[in-house]
Amino acid sequence: MSEPRGTEPPEPEGTTQRLPVLEKSQPGNGTPPVREGEGEGGREGRFWSARRVPAGIVALLLLGLAGLFLYDIASVRADRPVMSWRRELARQLAERPLDDTWVLVGAGVAAALGLWLLVLAATPGLRHVLPMRRTHADVRAGLDRDAAATALRDRAMEVAGVHSVRVRVRRRRADARAVSHFRELDDVRADLDAVLTDAIRGLGLSRPPALSVRVRRPGRKE
Repeated sequence: MSEPRGTEPPEPEGTTQRLPVLEKSQPGNGTPPVREGEGEGGREGRFWSARRVPAGIVALLLLGLAGLFLYDIASVRADRPVMSWRRELARQLAERPLDDTWVLVGAGVAAALGLWLLVLAATPGLRHVLPMRRTHADVRAGLDRDAAATALRDRAMEVAGVHSVRVRVRRRRADARAVSHFRELDDVRADLDAVLTDAIRGLGLSRPPALSVRVRRPGRKE
């Protein structure tokens, strides 16, 4: 029996198969090509946090307080005595002057909580995620700061003379503290500056952080 044309016989089990490779899109196939360096001039904003924990805490507190008041009101409607805590609260609010210490403390706590909620509502959050350059209009990516620090540390360890290095990446600054056990410190510092500058550029961040490099000998404190 002859095999149909255009089909290949199945490969033996356990053999390595070559997977298809997605090539860069060419003009004219319906997909816009991604050009090198596209989007480098734009400034991407930070990612906004969902604020699930603060929102959940506030919702639970409001729900518990509203439920407690509703239960007491329903109890009074059912010809039952009002709860002692609500009677005492009403008495304290009616008798205590505004300059009383506990009134001022309560007002300060309420104002601090309100200010905290306003700050959470007005700030993006997610400080550990660094926005990356957008090379496609429909795709937005971010890089974790710890992952960026690990990548920079790996690149720094490739420099000759570097014994150990600590890298800390912030939103606008990347600090590298290296220990060199041989070579001149100025040469090691120059190589680290060049390597890490190229590594930061390769991260593809929307706002590349400024680089700060320090090199010392083992046993010396900064």
